[in-house]
Amino acid sequence: MANPRFVPFVDLSKQHEPLRAELMAAMTAVADRGDYILGNSVVQFEQAFAAVCGAPLGVGVGSGTDALTLGLRACGIGPGDQVILPVNTFVATLIGVLQAGATPIFVDCDLETGLMDVAAAERAITRRTRAVIPVHLYGQMVSPAALRALSETYGVTIFEDAAQAHGAEREGVKAGSVGLAAAFSFYPSKNLGAMGDGGMVLTQQDLVAQTVRSLRNYGSTRKYYHTDPGGTNSRLDTLQAAILAIKLGRLSAWNCDRNRLAKLYDHALQPLAAHGLIPMTNLSGSGHVYHLYVIRLTRDCPIDRTRLQQELAAADIQSGIHYPVPCHLQPAFHHLGYQPGDFPIAEQLSQEILSLPMYPGMTDDQLEYVVKTVMGLVQACPVLT
Repeated sequence: MANPRFVPFVDLSKQHEPLRAELMAAMTAVADRGDYILGNSVVQFEQAFAAVCGAPLGVGVGSGTDALTLGLRACGIGPGDQVILPVNTFVATLIGVLQAGATPIFVDCDLETGLMDVAAAERAITRRTRAVIPVHLYGQMVSPAALRALSETYGVTIFEDAAQAHGAEREGVKAGSVGLAAAFSFYPSKNLGAMGDGGMVLTQQDLVAQTVRSLRNYGSTRKYYHTDPGGTNSRLDTLQAAILAIKLGRLSAWNCDRNRLAKLYDHALQPLAAHGLIPMTNLSGSGHVYHLYVIRLTRDCPIDRTRLQQELAAADIQSGIHYPVPCHLQPAFHHLGYQPGDFPIAEQLSQEILSLPMYPGMTDDQLEYVVKTVMGLVQACPVLT
């Protein structure tokens, strides 16, 4: 096998190059129509993406963070309300809650999957709890059955953060269709990514969709008539919608490729379990869409994460950490009053996890090179005693 000279963490050219002619034609069509803001492509993509996710309604917005903020507000979440969310998430989840005016209540995560601990979420519910935000992390969903049981028992709204779960499925339920509403991001490196920023709110209710449409467009339901003082400018760009519509038709195949690559990783890395290196657990089978492929370097692993990452970089293999600092320990949010030790599982994972290269079109040779490099580095270190 010829060693690849470079294995990027993500290689978008593998997706874009085969679609170049289609993408250029779609962008040219928008330019010819001149409907750059809330044009025809936006409406078509909103409908198509919602259908793929099993939701009746979709509203495109400017980013995944805005999808969280405007979606929560449209669901009636605001000042005085508590919103439960996992501490093991990207900071945008927290920012969405804060920008909606609600009070975030963190809970810990599961050690094996990194997903929100639903039992911990249940224990955190109070009379002020209005919503729970399950984050479908790394491409795997939080159990829909557990979430729906929580909602039915306590009357809380389920608002999904599905920014890493385009096309994911678990227990026969698709990401974006579990609760009242869901937020998606179309950041370029997502499973379905734009060539810039973009996001979408999916919902089961007409009123929520109508409210997001107003909020995203200056609080206006029709031109120069503004009914919501909390309106802003956060509209999915027509060019981005046209691009996303082309890519949407390939999403299922791309996700299948990610899942296939993950199975190869799992099998090849299995011998390293005895050395304390283990992949995050997949409880969703083929429904896991592997936005990220994450391993844990446990306390039994003879090589520390920093050194492994440095050695991989020296071998021209990129890697990432998702995420190195849990939300409750971020300097910007010390005012929330949390301390080190409050969420031990998330804090442990933040020191153990490493994301390996994962993207559609990654070759088997590239994956084998990554695995052999990791195995060589781990097995070359003396076993810890």
